[in-house]
Order: sequence, then C-alpha cells, then structure tokens
Amino acid sequence: MANPTAKGRFLEIYRRLYDSYGPQHWWPGETRLEIILGAILTQATSWTNVEKALVNLKSGGLLSTEALRDIPETDLAAVIRPSGYFNAKARKVKAFMDHLWDRYGGDLDSLLSQETSVLRGDLLAIHGIGDETADDILLYAAEKPSFVIDGYTRRVLKRLRLAPESESYVAYQRLFHEALPHDPSLYNEYHALLDRHAKEMCKKDPICDGCCLLELCHTGQGRVDTHE
Repeated sequence: MANPTAKGRFLEIYRRLYDSYGPQHWWPGETRLEIILGAILTQATSWTNVEKALVNLKSGGLLSTEALRDIPETDLAAVIRPSGYFNAKARKVKAFMDHLWDRYGGDLDSLLSQETSVLRGDLLAIHGIGDETADDILLYAAEKPSFVIDGYTRRVLKRLRLAPESESYVAYQRLFHEALPHDPSLYNEYHALLDRHAKEMCKKDPICDGCCLLELCHTGQGRVDTHE
C-alpha cells in the first residue's frame, strides 16, 4: 500500500502537467498493429523517423499481419530504413510476426486479450522486445494498466527526488503502480505528459523558470535561487 503522501504527490504532478499541456492523444497510430510497429521501430530513434517508416509500410500495403508475415526480412529492412538500425528492427518485427502466427494464428486480438501479466511475459519472450517496448504495447495497443518507464520519466522523477533507491525498471514502475489507480487511460496520459515535459522544459539542461512543477521540485528551486 502506497503511503498517502506519495500518492498525493504523484496525482498533483499529473494534475499540474495536464493543466499545463492538456491531453496528448497518444499513441499515434490508426490501428493496434500500427501502434505495435511504432513501439518496435521507435527504439533508439526519433518519432519523426518512425513516421517515415510507417508511411513506407502503408504505401507498400504492408500494414497487415499477413503482409508482414510474408515479406522477406531483407525487403522489410529496406522499407523501414528511415527508422534507423533497420536490419535489426526488421528482424524484431519478423520475430513478433512469427510469434503471432505460430502461437495465435495471426490473430492480434487473441494475443492482446490476455491477462496483463501473462501478456507481458509473452511479449518479453519475443526477440527484440524489452520492458519499455512491452509496456508500450500493453498500454497503448492492448489498453492494459502497465506504466511505461523511459529515460524522460527517470529524469523527471530524479529531479523531483521521487526516484527509487534501485535503478531497475521494475522499481520505477512500481512507484506509479502503487501510487495511482490502475487505470490505462490515466497511465496513457501521464506517460505522454512526462515525455512532453522532459522534451520542452525538463531537458538535460532544464528550463526551471516557468516550470509547472517548480513548486514541487527541490532541484528546480535550487537552480532558480542560484540564478537570481
């Protein structure tokens, strides 16, 4: 059971971020399959590059599980080249498709309808899918309550002095799971807002003046006081 203080702080952070930025409408993608592909392709690259690769897939008629099953890996790599590390990512996409067809007959709904912990374990068993990618798929494609942890989230929590003692993915995720209701829509919005805040304000060199979290952030207050 999370203590009320921690729960209150996490909810207050969410409220301030939402009031500042509004709804983020994540994850960009028209279908569950497109969301899954985006989650795999966004590893180690910008979303702008992923969008180019998705456009290539769409224009090539490859946004179906059948087409992705049948296309040779080398041909797929050429199509998704804008996403970077295209050979490795083609191998990951093909591994996901092999798993989907071998275990579920290509039925994406059958895969994604599993209970959260079972589905997470299933995804993590696939080549190229780690914790963050698995949770992207769980949260945004399957709409399951599994909070996504990334570098942006770690950065913001450390500056707010809310980071766990352990640097493990699970330790960071547990903070959100214990402090917040297990609501996929809340997790969706919260993660998106943290990422936007880290990109626009809480950068590597943070912009603390005018930050919506400044009153909650000892790191930011110290920087503002020093600059005054």
